[in-house]
Amino acid sequence: MKKAIMLLAVLAILSIGAVLVVNAFTGEEAESSNAYDVAVLSGEPEGIAAALSSARNGMRTVLIVGEEDIGGLMTSGMLNFLDVSSDQKGNPANTGIFQEWHKKVGGNIGFDIGEARAAFLEMMEKEKNLTLLEGAELSDVVKDGKALTAVEITNRSGEKQTIQAKRFIDSSKDADLAVAAGAPYFIGGRDIGMEDKKMAVTLMFHFSNINWDQVIQAADEGVFGGGGINGNVAWGFSELHDAYTPHFPELTRLRGLNIVRENDGSVIINALQIFGVDGLDESEKQKAIEIGKTETQYILAYLKENFPGFEDAEIASYPEQLYVRETVHVQSEYQLPLSDVWENKDHWDRIGFGAYPVDVQATSPNDYGYVYGKPVQYAIPYRSLVPLEVENLLVASKASGYSSLAAASARVLPAGMTAGQAAGAAAAISIDEEKSYRDMAADQQLIEQLQAKLKIQGANLYAFEESFPYEGEWFYPGIRTLLNYGLVVGGYENQLPVEKTMKEISFANILSNGVQRITNAEAEALQENLDVFRSTITEEQELTRNKAAQMVLALHGEEIEEQVAWEALADRNLTDDVISGKLDENKSLTGAEAYYLAGLVLEDIQ
Repeated sequence: MKKAIMLLAVLAILSIGAVLVVNAFTGEEAESSNAYDVAVLSGEPEGIAAALSSARNGMRTVLIVGEEDIGGLMTSGMLNFLDVSSDQKGNPANTGIFQEWHKKVGGNIGFDIGEARAAFLEMMEKEKNLTLLEGAELSDVVKDGKALTAVEITNRSGEKQTIQAKRFIDSSKDADLAVAAGAPYFIGGRDIGMEDKKMAVTLMFHFSNINWDQVIQAADEGVFGGGGINGNVAWGFSELHDAYTPHFPELTRLRGLNIVRENDGSVIINALQIFGVDGLDESEKQKAIEIGKTETQYILAYLKENFPGFEDAEIASYPEQLYVRETVHVQSEYQLPLSDVWENKDHWDRIGFGAYPVDVQATSPNDYGYVYGKPVQYAIPYRSLVPLEVENLLVASKASGYSSLAAASARVLPAGMTAGQAAGAAAAISIDEEKSYRDMAADQQLIEQLQAKLKIQGANLYAFEESFPYEGEWFYPGIRTLLNYGLVVGGYENQLPVEKTMKEISFANILSNGVQRITNAEAEALQENLDVFRSTITEEQELTRNKAAQMVLALHGEEIEEQVAWEALADRNLTDDVISGKLDENKSLTGAEAYYLAGLVLEDIQ
């Protein structure tokens, strides 16, 4: 892959006895073998933040970058529209190294890709403790028991090199190092029984010859629904998804436009959804890029005819990589659940904040995705960076220890760079204190040391309390259970129809989807009863207490008359005192009552 800006070459001379590495930034020879304090995998923004943090904390650090450009998704993938958020005080949720870089590129929602790359390079070039190895693909790992001790990399010439380190940080998109080292993980939505769930991937548009003044005018005048303008950024135009007919209607869709104007006047647009792509399959990704390129040509032709300012537009270039939103989720000491995000939960071992909406993208042309909620802020725990089963390794990326639903918020780049900075600082403490990463996860004093170091180095970090929707309500435990299986959707307003009478079909969908999302033998056995269960449903009928009980029993394979179903349900210990007190007679159920009952049923199965 050709790069627009090339660093000083890293000279690797392999001989029988020794390996000589030239420091990429100082030109000084690293006399020993390839032994470092900290090795960071990936030139993604999270990896750069981790490497900078480690080096600034005195660790001799190597950043191992594969074929991706410096900046990864931000540069090779052209993702230059940032998902930034504010904390409960109205300040930027993510500061530190992310904010340092962000200021260098203008501090706006959108940034120029060339400036982004240059800013990363400038920051790294100042660090005497940091060595960069480019064109170095991970080929193997070396372990002593469960402890990772070295990685084997292969350069562009096919030569292999072993890099030893005391501690490692994996910031690759797909947790390549963690997976190779044997950390347990799941793919996609497997944690909620939806392993085949594949969020849409995106190929960015890069167009030149755009009349920006006309784009601004179109936004103001409501063209395609209108949009917002902020400096070099425009967004909206949501009616495009209905107005434009895709060339590949089963595979692609155009949504509203997120537009960033580059310094040279060209624009980068995040708008194309490509469905059914396995983000771990290189051949599928390459095929998706070709589909995206073809669709881009048709979209541009449509915009030239119908969107003011695009009349003379041309394709300036194509990205070198797709924006893949989800692949691997590493299992860690603490798997951040969606309920923590909903509850704006703090953690004693917080290393940063997340505050972005829980935005699960569409998986096919037949759905438009879901926004499960919009948090004020929540803490990202250090424990979520510590993978199970492997020592000397932290994972700081979208693949960190988040549930698949929580990751829809925590995956954004500002939060990822915050996690990367924390990982770099944690590596330094782990080495200096001669404590393992895992020992740190149980040591309050060391975590407080980490938090203090991060705050001194610019991180936004503090203990907090924040209320959340339905906090303290008698029915919230049911909502909490349903949230963690993705069975209720709060949207940007965090509102559920708790006071509205529920329909039978809605209750049935919650239970049937819930059974399919619980991954254990009992739930699998209950799936055999779904046909009998569905036969009890009247779609437009309001849900009553007795009918709900009959449906629950049918789910368990029991056919009971409706009028005696509630007593039978209680006899089987599938109710509790709370719901029994609320439903002492047969009546229509509100959303609150139905959510609580459904939560009880699913908790029993779980």
